[in-house]
Amino acid sequence: AILAAIQGVTEFLPVSSSGHLVLVPAVTGWPDQGLLIDVAVHVGTLMAVVVYLWPHLRRMLQLSPDGSGDGRRLLGQTALATAPVLVAGGLVFFYAGSVLRSAEIVGWATLVFGILLYLADRYAGTSRQLVDMTWGRAFLIGLAQILALVPGSSRAGVTITAGRLLGFERADAARFSMLLAIPAIVAAGGAGAWKLWSLGAPQLAGEALVAAAIAFVTALVAIRLMMNWIRRSSFTPFVIYRLALGGAILAWVYF
Repeated sequence: AILAAIQGVTEFLPVSSSGHLVLVPAVTGWPDQGLLIDVAVHVGTLMAVVVYLWPHLRRMLQLSPDGSGDGRRLLGQTALATAPVLVAGGLVFFYAGSVLRSAEIVGWATLVFGILLYLADRYAGTSRQLVDMTWGRAFLIGLAQILALVPGSSRAGVTITAGRLLGFERADAARFSMLLAIPAIVAAGGAGAWKLWSLGAPQLAGEALVAAAIAFVTALVAIRLMMNWIRRSSFTPFVIYRLALGGAILAWVYF
């Protein structure tokens, strides 16, 4: 339940869900929660973002007769931006294993990428909206998403940072980040499900259903709270949290 809540709250905030999930067993000494729970919380967070973005997704899927329209273009741009991290993520999944999963890496990534988020949010313009997304800008944001493979960097954080550097308004940078989360979560959850199936198809346990439900509710609440906040303010509270957390992690590691 605790791990599902952490996954749900942190998945779409620019604070790194993977970093938090690496830290919990490192600090508490708990055993790994297992692939079944990993897949379950991914399903929960996926459903949350689909529910929140449903109006956007419906427009993206309602193609015009001549194949034109902003929805189709945004769908293609989302696919283009996803391609780099799928390739890089596949290489990491099959060859790098858990090399990056250490508290020290999480601490430094939390700190450094938090500072980058602050600089981008503080000094970049806010002149562009989702309708101003181009293929080139989408691809640049997709390249930035590769950095999210480092635990602690935050997938949401690096894509929002890239969006802000390109001049997108805070809410629109966050929306595109959440659109990119859908194929990313499907890929991560699918990889876990494939690995789980290859080890022998498990029975669906009650713990997995509870984990999925908790991840869904907490993710949906976190998304709504974040979007309400950034419509009238900045990402600074998330940066402050990252700096405090990163500093605490490094102090714990080195001292």
